[in-house]
Parts: sequence; structure tokens; C-alpha cells
Amino acid sequence: MKFKADEIASLIQHEIEQYESKIDVREVGRVIEVGDGIARVYGLSGVMAGEMVEFPNNIFGLAFNLEENSVGVIILGDYLKIYEGDEVRSTGRLLSVPVGDAVLGRVLDPLGNPLDGAGPIVTTERRLVESTAPGVAGRQPVKQPLQTGIKAIDAMTPIGRGQRELIIGDRKTGKTAICIDTIINQKNTDVKCFYIAVGQKDSTVAGLIDTLRANGAMDYTTVIVAGASSPAPLQYIAPYAGCAMAEYFTYKGGHTLVIYDDLSKQAQAYRQLALLMRRPPGREAYPGDIFYCHSRLLERAAKLSDELGGGSLTALPIVETLEGEVSAYIPTNVISITDGQIYLQPDLFFAGQRPAMNVGISVSRVGGSAQVPAMKKVAGGLRLDLASFRELEAFAQLGTDLDAATQSRLDRGYRMTELLKQGLYNPMHVTDQVLSIYAGTRGHLDKIPQKEVHNWEQGFLKFIHDERKTLWQKITDSKQMDDATAAEVEKAIAEFQKRFAMQAGKTVMV
Repeated sequence: MKFKADEIASLIQHEIEQYESKIDVREVGRVIEVGDGIARVYGLSGVMAGEMVEFPNNIFGLAFNLEENSVGVIILGDYLKIYEGDEVRSTGRLLSVPVGDAVLGRVLDPLGNPLDGAGPIVTTERRLVESTAPGVAGRQPVKQPLQTGIKAIDAMTPIGRGQRELIIGDRKTGKTAICIDTIINQKNTDVKCFYIAVGQKDSTVAGLIDTLRANGAMDYTTVIVAGASSPAPLQYIAPYAGCAMAEYFTYKGGHTLVIYDDLSKQAQAYRQLALLMRRPPGREAYPGDIFYCHSRLLERAAKLSDELGGGSLTALPIVETLEGEVSAYIPTNVISITDGQIYLQPDLFFAGQRPAMNVGISVSRVGGSAQVPAMKKVAGGLRLDLASFRELEAFAQLGTDLDAATQSRLDRGYRMTELLKQGLYNPMHVTDQVLSIYAGTRGHLDKIPQKEVHNWEQGFLKFIHDERKTLWQKITDSKQMDDATAAEVEKAIAEFQKRFAMQAGKTVMV
């Protein structure tokens, strides 16, 4: 084989032209103290706030406190593998996570590492965990509804795409169940869901993932887990990491739903880090910037302007209260940041009202502008009616004789309360909700025995789907409840009432 000298010369010439001499200059420091998820490092004088630093064994940390003689680093990994005297290198990079279609349907940790044993995340794109929220000019009003599939919420505290609606209540009152129902209800829509579990038991999260899989919801959902056994730094950054993964789709014109379960656990993790770093404690020993910690996260939820693609990021933060104490520090902070709250009351929950929503305190500050017009029309006064019913109910318990008008209001209130009960993981289509609430608010259930309300509703909806499919489709397509449509619904209800009375074996006065 003969070598061609001119070819070799041209190759060498090309390599010489392409050659760039680069020196990899990095600062190197030493660990002077380590423990409880934090390390103090000496020698990284040029490190930036929020910059990633690298420890031995491929463990990374985040520069958290920049002090005069040392740097406080929070360790994003197993701090037990780091020892005093270990070498620490600055990386010049900010914390980022993998994003894109590859993360959908996966269970990840806050750094983007898979936890589901389904192989690595194959994507070339990454996004910074901390990024600036869109400004006033980059947003538009929230007008498009995000259906939860839960009658009580879609009727009285509607959620719009781009809204931040707080779900607040004591432990074990059904906060997570509302969020799971909402995720399941996004099936066959263009909304991608991100569930961030902070400080939850691993067994609880595993059961939740099984529920999502069983309902076919994992196809469009990403679960980010920083469990109760995860170090405090991972619990602190988990919501920001999940938000960054969702923002990738939002800024491409897509629609996303992010659930932070829950922010009180994240606040506790942040308090732990701040106290270990000897930052000055404030109220309830939380650091002074705990409000900023949550506001810079929740402000990233928005309905973007058309110039930015018109995408939306809807946030459902969860906050746990102790003994219904809504005026505690973290609940009041998050209430003031969000666009409304759904308050779940233990008394209602244990009385069998599911979801256990307190109508008086729960509110949506976006209101009817994010509601389907048909729902807005049929459920207009429902919230006030139910709130006044609760007052009447308390008054009626005194055993006072009631006049006929008050008694009829009470009877209707009991039936509407029964109608708004809904089973677990059983979201309803918005047209079915409209038809049910129409029947209840127009008095068609007043003569139905209270314990029969659920059977009546199921039978009526089956009747509509089987025999009045065109009417159902008309309401679904137009999203309106005009006089002509209402007349058709009245006729359908009248026909079903006769059937229901015959099935029950008794005549019901209609």
C-alpha cells in the first residue's frame, strides 16, 4: 500500500488550522466541614451564587452561602461519601435538568436521574432549574378552562390554564386525590402533567404511580420524587426542577399542569438548610426569604402572550395546615401568592362529603372568565346558595320550627350537597357536570329522596348518553346553554323522571 504524501500533508495542514489551544482553568477548594447535607469549602473565592461544584465520587453541590472565608455548599447527593479535606472543583455551570419528550411517562429524581428502572433519559436538551418568570408584558389574561373533572371545583372554583390555585387543608383530607383526579381528567387533551412529590412516603408515591398507570395517565405525566428519606437539598430544589421540565413545553406553545405536593414540606427543607448555614431565622424559624422562595416558583405559572407562543403553565400547589390553622405563616404566604384556594375541611371529610370543600373560604380569583359558558350559566349562584345553606343548616340544628320556604331551601341544599359528592379517581366530563348541576339547581331533584340522588344522577346521565346523544354533543360542541337547549334538557329530564318513578315503583310528583 502506497502512502500519498500530498493527502497526508493536506490532512496535517487542516488539523493545524483547526487547532485551538485551550487551558481548562478551574478553581479548586477543600472541604473543611461536612454533615447534614451541607459542606463548608475553603478556597473557592471566585465561585458564583447558585453555581454547581463537584465533589469526588461524581457528587455535585450548589453554592448556597458566599461568606468571607468559606463557601456554604448544599450537597445534591449522598453527603456521607464526602470527607473533610476532599477536593472540590467549581464547574462554571448552573444547575440544569434534562427536558423534552424523553421525560414524559418517567419517574425521576430532582436532578433528572431515572428512578423507574426504564433506562436512561435520552435527550440532548437541558433547562436551568432557576429561571426568571415572564413579566407583565409576556402574559395574557387567563381565559381558557382547565377541567378538573370534579363537579364542586369546576362549578364553584373554576381553574383556568395559567392559573395558580392553592389546595389547602389538614393531612388526610383528600388534597392529593383532587390533583390525581385532575391529572386523570387531562387524558385525550393537550395538557402534559408534572407531579412533584416532596417529603412524601415512598410507599404513598408508589401507590400513586400505580393509580396513574391503571388509569392510563402516565403516558403524559412525569413524576419527580424527593421522598421523605431524600436529603433536604433535593427536597428544596425538586419543585424548581419539575417547573423547569414543564416550562420546556410551555415555551414551545404547549399546555402543562404542575402539582407541588407539598410546599410546606419544601419550606421545612429550606428552613433546615438555612439554619444549618446559620442564616438569621425569622418567624417560626423560617429564613427571611421564604416568601421569595415560593413566589419566584409560583410566578413562573402563567398564560404566555401570543408573541411567546401562547403556552400555559398551571400550578396546583398543596399546603398542609395543622388543626385548620389557615393563618399560619406558610399558608398565608402561599394564599397571598396564588389566584385562589380550595380549602378542604376535616369535619366535612369525615361527614362523607368528598371532596370536602369548604364553600365559604374556597375561592377562585380568576372566576367565571375561565369557565365554560354553559357551566357559568347553570352554576352561577351555586356557591352563594351552598354557603347560605350551611348557615341555615347550623340554625336548623337548634330544633326551631321552620317555615315552608326555609324547609324547601334546606331540602334543596341537602340534595345539592349529595349531588356534588364524587367518587375517587372518577372525573366527569364537563357536559355531564352541566347536566347534573342544571337538574339540581332547577329543582328537579327536590322530590327525590336524598339517598336516591346518586342513583338518579347516574341513571339520568346514562339516559342522555344512550337516547339523547345529539343533545349531549350539541352542548359539548357549542359549550352554551341557550333557551332552546335548556328546553330540550327540560324535556329529557321530564321523560327520565317518569322512568325513574316507574323503576322506583312509586309515583314521584314532578
